[in-house]
Amino acid sequence: MNDAFLESVIRQWLTPALSIAVALVVAAVAFRAGFAVLRRLSRAKPVPTAFVRAAEGPGLAVVALVVLQPILQAAPDGLRGIRGVRHAALLLFISAVTWFAVRMITAVADVVALRFPIDVSDNLNARSIQTQTRLITRTVASTAMLVGVALGLLTFPGVRSIGASLLASAGIAGLVIGIAAKPILGNLLAGLQLALAQPIRLDDVVVVEGEWGRIEEIGSAYVAVALWDQRRLVLPLQYFIEKPFQNWTRTTSEIIGTVYLWVDYGMPLEPLRAELRRICEASPLWDRRIAIIQVTDASERALQLRALVSAADSARSWDLRCEVREGLVKFIRQDHPQFLPRLRTELPGAADDTPLSR
Repeated sequence: MNDAFLESVIRQWLTPALSIAVALVVAAVAFRAGFAVLRRLSRAKPVPTAFVRAAEGPGLAVVALVVLQPILQAAPDGLRGIRGVRHAALLLFISAVTWFAVRMITAVADVVALRFPIDVSDNLNARSIQTQTRLITRTVASTAMLVGVALGLLTFPGVRSIGASLLASAGIAGLVIGIAAKPILGNLLAGLQLALAQPIRLDDVVVVEGEWGRIEEIGSAYVAVALWDQRRLVLPLQYFIEKPFQNWTRTTSEIIGTVYLWVDYGMPLEPLRAELRRICEASPLWDRRIAIIQVTDASERALQLRALVSAADSARSWDLRCEVREGLVKFIRQDHPQFLPRLRTELPGAADDTPLSR
């Protein structure tokens, strides 16, 4: 009985299966030939090449399933299992189209990254464009995936009936779905806000949660901050909408660094200012904008000096500050050691006008 049933099924499917196989082989050969021509035409053009590479895999799947659809629709309705095969082919077609759409949307971000590289000195405009593009394309890609899943579910009659019953109680269903999807929708809206307002961009230098680092990645649900010691701080997108943080490169990467020193009241400042200028002029880290020393505090024991030095970005500023601090301390120790911070005391019985120093 089983052998006879199997033989009957094979006999019924022999012609459609051969037609499907021939059609798929022809479609694959034609697709490969066409793509070979496209690759050759776009070989020296980075932008078309990015789209061609992104479209190759999903494009072949879409073409194969497009060719498959008319053959399955033309098959007799009495063919065993034809309804299941048609349904499966339709689901695969929806999946392939969704895959193709997501790959094309992602390719847009890759093309923008090629046109506006951020590995240059003046990359403010490039970082702004790349950040907007990545956030928007990821949002659109996520929407495309949701639409694809929804279309796939609508091919099931049971899901359609469930949808109709949910519409009858839309108030309760909407409330439940809204509460359940709040984190997802919150991150989606936060991503759009970040793309439009741009409080942060790729490669921005930020101080967040007391940590200094650079914006390494802006994902669809989180932001990865590369910290100075190679750790990664991962925060949700909503964090940068709802909480305060420092952005050192919001309008420009240039920054002013500070170096604090404590010296004795007798320390002459003009030689120290000249030494600061000499250190900065000898350093490739200084951008030749600012190099000054100011007296910012005076305690009962010493003077507080603040050296301001400018640099092209925060990384150079940190190294320049360390270099200036080391150079100024060395200068004071070698040329004016008597003006290092000292603690003055008076011994009992000593004359009032003869203070002793230690």
